[in-house]
Amino acid sequence: MSAINNSPLEIVFATDDLQLLSKHEFINELASEINQLILTNFERLIQLLYRIDVSELKLKTLLKENPNEDAGKIIATLIIERQLQKIKYKSSSTETKEDECEEEKW
Repeated sequence: MSAINNSPLEIVFATDDLQLLSKHEFINELASEINQLILTNFERLIQLLYRIDVSELKLKTLLKENPNEDAGKIIATLIIERQLQKIKYKSSSTETKEDECEEEKW
């Protein structure tokens, strides 16, 4: 991970690499960056969560149900889950469009 100069949050927005996003080390680095935002720039964190479209209800519920857990890790996990959903949806959407194009050729 250290070979990459981008921050974990920048990587989340820039990659479609399912394996990278699922790596334990990456989630820990992302959690660390999120914890830093909680302490120094909470407003930016909120904006990023809206941009990524993390469920506010799900986040609040998980934080409330897990008060002794690392909030950064909970948030990082939700961000990764959401990005993986987007990547999978985009991939299946592309496959559907390709199938439709093949059918139209006939």
